[in-house]
Amino acid sequence: MTQLTARKAFWRGYIDCAPFVLIVIPYSMLFGVVARDAGLDLFQTMSMTVLVIAGAAQFTALALLQDNAPVFIALLTSLAVNLRMAMYSAALVPHIGHARFSIRALMAYLMVDQAFAVCVKTYEEHPDMPPAAKVAYYFGCMMLICPFWYGFSFVGAYVGQAIPASLSLDFALPICFIALTGPLLRSVPHYVAALVSGVSILLFSWVPWNLGIMVAATLAMISGAQTELYLRRRAAKEAA
Repeated sequence: MTQLTARKAFWRGYIDCAPFVLIVIPYSMLFGVVARDAGLDLFQTMSMTVLVIAGAAQFTALALLQDNAPVFIALLTSLAVNLRMAMYSAALVPHIGHARFSIRALMAYLMVDQAFAVCVKTYEEHPDMPPAAKVAYYFGCMMLICPFWYGFSFVGAYVGQAIPASLSLDFALPICFIALTGPLLRSVPHYVAALVSGVSILLFSWVPWNLGIMVAATLAMISGAQTELYLRRRAAKEAA
């Protein structure tokens, strides 16, 4: 990997992210359909897709607006859902934080769950990867996912009602996040956080306007952090 050129790294990232296209296509089409059903026209749907480019947050905002939740609540909840991007960014800083500001700004805009999962896994497995190759690899991953997200959001919004309900495109949403989360669960704190988040979202499903998501996310982060802290203290005592 030390001799990997930027060009080769770009195409390697492009290829490594290719399997996620099978999930992104129905996922983005579903958003287009749901957005039109929620009352957005084609221009509004595509504006949201291009400006936000965050599937989970977009679905959350639509659901809340359909429930007549205040716009402030819709924005706040969507922001909470998207806070994971801040954690993604922190995880990527050691690898691509050397890029100049304009490049990092573009990276931040293009960041999606699937590409992040592939990138961070590759970076950790190949710590000797050249800095320029890491940046190129990142863009290779993003440049595959984003055009499909834009394109099939448009398809879903354009054909809308022509897609039979029997196709059940909503299967893509849970599959997408299971595929992303599974490979990243590598330690006890990860498993604890995942378990707490799953249980909490069920326990707090009654909270209005989907605010149970914020409660579950907070509890999951606290439990994961406390578990890691406990394990470190126990390891330190054993070492002493």
